[in-house]
Amino acid sequence: MANEAGGVAPRIRLGMVGGGQGAFIGGVHRIAARLDDRYDLVAGAFSSNPERAKASAADLRIDPARAYADFAEMARAESRRPDGIEAVSIVTPNHVHAPAAKAFLEAGIHVICDKPLCVTLEEARALVALQASTGRIFAVTHNYTGYPLVRQARAMVAAGELGRIRLVQVEYPQDWLTERAETGGSKQAEWRTDPARTGAGGAIGDIGTHAHNLAGFVTGLRTSELLAQLTSFVEGRPVDDDAQLLLRYEGGARGMLWASQVAVGHENGLKLRVFGEKGGLEWLQAEPNHLWFTPFGKPKQLLTRGGAGAWGEAARVTRIPNGHPEGYLEAFATIYSEIAQAIEARRSGVPLDPAVTFPTVADGFEGMAFIAAAVRSSQAGNVWTPVETA
Repeated sequence: MANEAGGVAPRIRLGMVGGGQGAFIGGVHRIAARLDDRYDLVAGAFSSNPERAKASAADLRIDPARAYADFAEMARAESRRPDGIEAVSIVTPNHVHAPAAKAFLEAGIHVICDKPLCVTLEEARALVALQASTGRIFAVTHNYTGYPLVRQARAMVAAGELGRIRLVQVEYPQDWLTERAETGGSKQAEWRTDPARTGAGGAIGDIGTHAHNLAGFVTGLRTSELLAQLTSFVEGRPVDDDAQLLLRYEGGARGMLWASQVAVGHENGLKLRVFGEKGGLEWLQAEPNHLWFTPFGKPKQLLTRGGAGAWGEAARVTRIPNGHPEGYLEAFATIYSEIAQAIEARRSGVPLDPAVTFPTVADGFEGMAFIAAAVRSSQAGNVWTPVETA
């Protein structure tokens, strides 16, 4: 992005909380931040273990003076530096999200937070209020909204290509928790199945929120109430590993959502189908460069990311030539680049391009309200339960 003087805007100074040695998602965030050359990672509190935090910073070539023992120290110190970070990525287990985000918002630093937003709906409501009072950018990395053809699907729905939406079906099956990986040395499984660190929802919070967010992003619909059956199939697991839901959307559309981490044979089967009065759409994350569109009464059409039928919304976030696949890391990078455009617009005081979009703290709150309603519904015997609003 060019600045007002016609030069290239300096990279955004980025910090990170969590994501140190042995952490999967931290590396993904770092790749996403660097892919479009918009950020420099210059500081971090990479682990709650001081030695691991120090070693992780060294691995990432971070100045030792900017390798912190904890996020509170980092927020204080960086806010006082003339070259302090402008934004922070929070990539910790869920229970750290809210206190870390609060510390950086209060320090005047933009926040990029992994999902789900936090652990409880009360924390989410407080973060919404704090973001509003500080005016800082607060993004939540629901990264599947970054795929070019997801952007196209959203635009097609908004343009009325499907007519009024009637049905939404979204599923996200995995199988990595089919056995008790949490007792077999898997760090990821340990915290994701621990209610104290992950919150009340297991699969519903970890991947169900992704499915719910994707459906809402594409359709523009808000869930008004739901009926949920959450199950822990693996004996001794204190959170759900399978979630099956019926959804009622505002405006009358109906939906079904399935999220499972015990669906043997599925590695990462995120799939969305949307049906309206005039047509239907189908998208599968395993084949992200294909979008199936079926106008009622006409043959099924395969739309590709750069081929005939591709819309500008897809082209705007496409990096590579037609026929070359774009995937998970590029979609994640789209979110980071959209956030970068928002930060750069704030820097220069110019209006943000209205085409720029990324999940915000409001979307994070919706995710937490979705989890809370699903847990209440299931515990009450699978009854229809309203989804709270901010």
